[in-house]
Amino acid sequence: MTLISVVVPVYYNAESIPLLLERLLRVADELSENTYEFLFVDDGSGDSSFQVLEKLSQTDKRISILKLSRNFGSNAAVLAGLTYSNGDCVVVIAADLQDPPELIPELVAAWHQNNQVVLAARKKRDDPLVSKLFAKIFNQLFRRFVFKDFPPNGFDFILLDRRVVDILVKLDEKNSYIFGQAMWVGFNRHTLYYNRAQRVHGHSRWTFTKKVKYLIDSFAAFSYLPLRAASLLGFSLATLGFLYTMLIIALRILKNFPVTGWASLTVITLVTSGAQLIIMGVLGEYLWRVLDETRHRPAFIVETAINADIKL
Repeated sequence: MTLISVVVPVYYNAESIPLLLERLLRVADELSENTYEFLFVDDGSGDSSFQVLEKLSQTDKRISILKLSRNFGSNAAVLAGLTYSNGDCVVVIAADLQDPPELIPELVAAWHQNNQVVLAARKKRDDPLVSKLFAKIFNQLFRRFVFKDFPPNGFDFILLDRRVVDILVKLDEKNSYIFGQAMWVGFNRHTLYYNRAQRVHGHSRWTFTKKVKYLIDSFAAFSYLPLRAASLLGFSLATLGFLYTMLIIALRILKNFPVTGWASLTVITLVTSGAQLIIMGVLGEYLWRVLDETRHRPAFIVETAINADIKL
């Protein structure tokens, strides 16, 4: 029988977990020709998520729990789930009930048709305006400059073949975008579309700071665009500065043009120094990620494991 692992990263989802598990178990009953394991990864939640999971795990041995020692971020939580999953394929789904577990049979059916990566992409998303705007900017940039076939409205609901899972675990990248990695590895890929539901339980902990880091990590991991843009900015300012200098010299020689004006000098100084700081910042982002990789710190630390064969 095929073993299907369902990995669920959890962060302040105490209210939605029981309902999600109920729907997941219904799906498992419908696909009785397969066996399931449900691996919940508590990414340092500050609410009662772990206590809720601990209680639920006593009712069904298919439910496994990993509690991370602190909040390592959604990518690390997903990676932890992939690392300790045992399935022939692995489904990753969020715990907030915005993605429908009832779509899993279609993902599995597409996998059986020799698709090693199956994306559940959003056709529409019922999210707050600011969230939709940021997501649209991120998805369009990623689609334009990284993966041309990246779904227009993004995704974080996915099925991965065991071979793909093993490759992602071996990559062992700390500041990356794991769903981008799933596209980067190649293999046969299929996309299904669904309408993302409105969040009912709790509120999103996806702060603006986390979104910005997510954006930078994603582009730093898969694109040289920031570096190329910094180089282009420097080259453009140098060219403008050279042309401006030639213009001033020509006017001075031919027209006896007076070279005065502290205001223009101040503006030029501010523009050029600002551009230099931007370029240094871009280089710093890449250098920090290189440093973080060379330190060989683990991407996550498991503090507690329940119903999981893990040596702590």
